[in-house]
Amino acid sequence: MEQYILDNVDRYQKLVAEFKPSTSSSKGSDTTETSPDIVVSARVRPMLEDELAQGFPVGVHIRDDTNTADLHELQQPVRGPARIRSFDYSVDRLYGPDASTRELYDDLVQPLVPWAWGGGIGTLFAYGQTASGKTMTVSGLERHVAEHMMDGSLDGDRKISMSIIELAGQTAYDLLNDRKQISILEDSFGVTQMAGALEHHVTDKKTLLEYIDAAAALRSTTPTLRNNSSSRSHAICRFRFENPQLPSAKDGLLYLIDLAGSEAARDKVAHDTSRMKEAREINSSLSVLKDCIRGRAVADADSFSGKTNKKPAYVPFRQSTLTKTLKHVFDPASTRSCKTIVVACVNPCLADLGASKNTMRYAEMLRVPMPKAKVMEYNPGIPATWNNEQLRDWIQRNSGEPSVNPAVLAPSENGPQLLRLPTAEFITRCLKTEGATVEQAQAFHTKLWKLHIDSQRNAAKLTVAKTTDTAEASRQELLDSSADPEPDASKIPFQERIRPGMVVSWTPPAEYASFAVNKKCYAMVMCPVQAAGERARDAHGELVNAVEGKGEGYLCALVMPALLPGSFVVGLWRQVVVRVEEMQAEVLMEWDEATRYYYMTV
Repeated sequence: MEQYILDNVDRYQKLVAEFKPSTSSSKGSDTTETSPDIVVSARVRPMLEDELAQGFPVGVHIRDDTNTADLHELQQPVRGPARIRSFDYSVDRLYGPDASTRELYDDLVQPLVPWAWGGGIGTLFAYGQTASGKTMTVSGLERHVAEHMMDGSLDGDRKISMSIIELAGQTAYDLLNDRKQISILEDSFGVTQMAGALEHHVTDKKTLLEYIDAAAALRSTTPTLRNNSSSRSHAICRFRFENPQLPSAKDGLLYLIDLAGSEAARDKVAHDTSRMKEAREINSSLSVLKDCIRGRAVADADSFSGKTNKKPAYVPFRQSTLTKTLKHVFDPASTRSCKTIVVACVNPCLADLGASKNTMRYAEMLRVPMPKAKVMEYNPGIPATWNNEQLRDWIQRNSGEPSVNPAVLAPSENGPQLLRLPTAEFITRCLKTEGATVEQAQAFHTKLWKLHIDSQRNAAKLTVAKTTDTAEASRQELLDSSADPEPDASKIPFQERIRPGMVVSWTPPAEYASFAVNKKCYAMVMCPVQAAGERARDAHGELVNAVEGKGEGYLCALVMPALLPGSFVVGLWRQVVVRVEEMQAEVLMEWDEATRYYYMTV
C-alpha cells in the first residue's frame, strides 16, 4: 500500500484540493455542550524528515478556525484511478503542526495547576500511536508545570511531593527508586494506594526536573519499526500538594500521564509472542481507560441534568491497573472535584492514516454531549439558579461574622461554579477576609452545600414554600439549630446568655486532647453545675459537685468529630465541667436529618 501511495501522490493531492467539506457534517448541537470538567484535544505533529524524504503526503488536514480535522484516505479500486474517502472528527481543542508545547500549555493545561494547588484533582492524558509525539509533549508540559509551580505566582504555601511510577501490563514499578516493583492496592477505606512507591519532597525547579529526567532514563522502551525508543508502558507522574494551613483538608493531586503508544497493523509484522502479548495488554488498558473517561463524563452529565432516578453510569475502573490507580478520578461516588485533559497526539503522514483515524475516533468518543444549562428562574433556596450578583448577595448575608468578602470568594463564579470549587480552595479564599477563621470557613462551606443538597431533595417543596407561613417555617428551622432563637441574641455577649443547648468552644486539658478538632474542643451546655445533682460524675468518674475552682461552671456534653468529614456527634454521657472563663466562643451547629449528624454553621 505504501508504494501505491507513492505512485499516486499527485492524484491524491489533486483530490484533496478539490474536496469540499459538507456544512452539515458539524457534530455539534445548539441544545448540547460538552462537559466543562473533561476537555478533549488533539495535537497534530509536523511531518518527520524521513517521511518527507520518502515522498509521503500529509493525510490530516485541519479546517480553518475550527476544531475539526479532515482525514483523507487513499483507496485502490478494482478498476479505475485512485480515489479518496474522507472522514471528519471534532474535538474541543485542536492544535496544528505549528503549535508549540508552550502554546498548548498556556491554552489547555495551565488551569490544572492552580486547580490541584487549591485541593482539586487535575489529570492529563497523552494518547496516540507510537512516534506521534506523546512523550515529547508530556516532557515539555512537565517542564512548564515545574516552572509554574516554582515561580511564586500560586497563592499560598504548599508542601509539594512527587512520585513517578511505570505500569507495564499489570505490574507497577517506581521509577524514582531504581525501578523497584510496587503494588497498587485499595486500603480499608477504599482509597487506592501505590504501596512501596517513594514520595520525594521538592522545593525548587532544578531538583524537580532532575527527578523527571531520572525517571525518563529508567522507563521501559523498545525499538519498533516506527520508533527506535517507543514507550511500551504507561508513565504516571503525580504531584501532591499539602496545605499546611488546612491540615484536615484533602491534598490536591496533579497527574501527568504518558500512555503507552499504540501501533498500526503494519508495525506489528515483526513482533514475537511476548511483544504480541504486550500489545494486547496495552490495547486492553487503553480500551478500559476510554470506557472510564466516557463513563465518568456520562455520570457528570446525568448529575448536571438532574437525572437522579436514572441508573448510574457503569465505570469499570477496576478492570486495569491504570484505571484502578486513578480510581478517585473515575469513581462516580467520589466527592473530589476533578478536571481532566486528554491530548490525542496524531501522526499526519498518509501512510499512517489508519492509526490516525483510530486516535481521532478514540478522542471523539470521549466527548459526551450534555444538555445546555437552562436559564432557571432565580430561587433563593436553590444555589444552582444564582448568578454572580445573587451569589455575592447571599455570601454577604449568610457567611457569619465577619462577613466573608464576596469579591474574593466568588470573583466571577455563579452558584453552580462555586459548588464545583474544591473545598480547600473555598476555605482558602474565605480566610483572605480579615478576621475569618478556619472554623467559620468550614461551617460556611457546609451551609452552602446543605442548602444545595436540600434544594435537590426537596425541589418540589421549594416551589410551595412561598405560600406558607414564613415566620412559622423559620421557627421550625431554629429547632434544628443551636442558635439562640431570640432576635437580639447577637447583640449580647454569649457569656451573659448561656443556656441549655448552646455549643461553645474551649481549650481542652491534656486528657481531652483526643476529642479536639484543630486543637479545640467543643461542648454542649446541659445545666449549671449546681443543678447536676449529688451523684453526677464527669467523663473521668469525678463527682461534678466536688470539683473546686474559681468562677461559674456548667455541666456540658462533649461534641466530637463523627464519621463523615465536617460532621459531629453529641456525647450525652461524656460529660465535662467547663468554667465560663474557659469558654472561648459560641459555636453554631445544625442537625441534619439525612446523615443524623451535626454540622457547624454560621
